[in-house]
Amino acid sequence: MSVLAAFMVPHPPMIVPAVGRGSERQVEETTKAYERVADEIAALRPETIVITSPHSVMYADYFHISPGSSASGSFAGFGARDVSFSEDYDTELVSEIARLADEEGLAAGTLGERDPALDHGTMVPLWFIRGRYKEGRIVRIGLSGLPYTDHYRLGMLIREAAENTGRRIVIVASGDLSHKLQDYGPYGYVPEGPEYDERIMDVMGRAAFDELLDFDETFCDKAAECGQRSFVIMAGAFDGTAVRSERLSHQDITGVGYGICTFYPEGPDESRHFLDSCLAKEERMLEEKRASSDAYVNLARDTIEAWVTRGEKISLPQGLPQEMLETRAGAFVSIHKQGQLRGCIGTIAPTASCVAQEIINNAISASTRDPRFAPVRPDELKWLEINVDVLGEPEDIASRDELDVKRYGVIVTSGRKRGLLLPDLDGVDSVDQQVEIAMQKGGIHKSERYSLQRFEVIRHV
Repeated sequence: MSVLAAFMVPHPPMIVPAVGRGSERQVEETTKAYERVADEIAALRPETIVITSPHSVMYADYFHISPGSSASGSFAGFGARDVSFSEDYDTELVSEIARLADEEGLAAGTLGERDPALDHGTMVPLWFIRGRYKEGRIVRIGLSGLPYTDHYRLGMLIREAAENTGRRIVIVASGDLSHKLQDYGPYGYVPEGPEYDERIMDVMGRAAFDELLDFDETFCDKAAECGQRSFVIMAGAFDGTAVRSERLSHQDITGVGYGICTFYPEGPDESRHFLDSCLAKEERMLEEKRASSDAYVNLARDTIEAWVTRGEKISLPQGLPQEMLETRAGAFVSIHKQGQLRGCIGTIAPTASCVAQEIINNAISASTRDPRFAPVRPDELKWLEINVDVLGEPEDIASRDELDVKRYGVIVTSGRKRGLLLPDLDGVDSVDQQVEIAMQKGGIHKSERYSLQRFEVIRHV
């Protein structure tokens, strides 16, 4: 197999003695495990070291892969200018990964570089590796805001590219675990922090890569992890392959989790095609959900499918409930794909003759005119989850005390600027957070005077 092995490692700069200046002794267990990883890589003598890093260039909808022929960097930003690196990139492997991604319709390539310098998510692993093994070029790959399944697909393409080019590679999945493990840590404590660390170390220790795809993104965000997507890319490189794994270390004494595991391929295993099984499971779930959707959601879906596939705006269909034809109300159409927002457009007050027409207008806008996203493509349609929120009449309130994030949406107004946030959204857990997001959406600064309104919705899923 072209992928000789893979390694899950953290990247705390303080583990480098010139940076830590003695504080690195706190993570001696991690250091020893890291040294073992470096020894194993040296013994494998790979031609190329592929490093996935959360601190490389990251885009919401694109994987950035190292462009050019080489890159350099140092720990100057961490007070250790003399610790530096100059690395050659494997340009042939990079080109092949980008070519395969283009063929597969996966948004990945060498465009959009903002900073050519090596990041610390790349340099910390290199500090250990280059202490034992000077040979081999590197490929540096950033993460993205795309779904976990796309990260897994990228891992599959990395392996295919290595096979096509005849490269013997190792993959280094750089990423810390939760940053919220201790009250005394730099980011504080949340219950999700230790829960994430315990769960991810169990999953990776067993090489149960199918379970990696089951992690809820809201849960991961609350835990403030940075390595999940890096680990998923690595897992994709072993799709359909039996894996021997070993958990070497896990520490959390600084308030940030550091975990190290090793992974070696052991031949084909047809039961481990985890992307196929994940997508099949999701497709069944979506089909069941569509079968139980009401007229509001079905109208939004029919509208989106007609507009995306044929460029046609549908007329009001026969057989709609009378309430949809007689009621006028603002409505929001929200589109999600594999757990992530794909588009959301709505109206606060009615602009059409009835709520059914309101839904048709906003479904088209949500799928093709949301400025945050590219228009929905025909091949995405079967993966979309669609919600429709019909808004009640907004009412003025005197303070945030009259809000409830589960029950009420909020409208923040300052002069001609206005921002709205719907109620009961994943990841929005407090009134202050709800108001702050609405202000950001409306371009309202905290120093500006503003008024508040609340509203209720009827949510159709």
